[in-house]
Amino acid sequence: MTGLLGKKIGMTSIFDDSGEVIPCTVIEAGPCFVTQIKTVDRDGYAAVQIGFAERRERLIPKPQAGHLKRAGVKPVRIMREFRIDGGGELQPGQEIRVDKVFTKGDTVSVIGTSKGRGFQGVVKRHHFGGGFRTHGQSDRERAPGSIGSSSYPSRVFKGTRMAGRMGGEQVTVRNLKVVGVIPDSNLLLIKGSVPGAINGYLEIRKSKDKTH
Repeated sequence: MTGLLGKKIGMTSIFDDSGEVIPCTVIEAGPCFVTQIKTVDRDGYAAVQIGFAERRERLIPKPQAGHLKRAGVKPVRIMREFRIDGGGELQPGQEIRVDKVFTKGDTVSVIGTSKGRGFQGVVKRHHFGGGFRTHGQSDRERAPGSIGSSSYPSRVFKGTRMAGRMGGEQVTVRNLKVVGVIPDSNLLLIKGSVPGAINGYLEIRKSKDKTH
């Protein structure tokens, strides 16, 4: 396995062997359950589909309920695929715990949904400096200023940074270090922060990038 699904619990601090304080994020990583095994012969690629977080059966679509029933897995809230080399050791319905995938010192990438900030102006959304409050323009302090030209090209270019909906997007943070694994509680301690709010769902994947 190259990763797991989890839920952000919160943040805390721990001490390393030298006594240095390490701020870290606590993630409930699993237990996850294998819902499908994909093979090269049948699907064109090798992957394992896993599910996480129980859900009431009446809240999931019937096709998904049948899919999970065939795998012998209770209704789950989210499912994701992870590429694998073989997969012969994994079986549908099998439980995967955090200590079977991650160990202390691993480098991972964490994928989550950033906090939704709603409609925001250019100062907060794009870090604009704003205008002066003098010379009769006291209401221009947080305004974007000119957004286009006059006679040419007489339009606003696509992609111009303006006010709008902020957050609520998929964000990937790479090269985070695993500083602790607590198998009894399926907890993963990752140095630094990860995307999203508390109780947000995450993908934790073993990173192929070199540690910086």
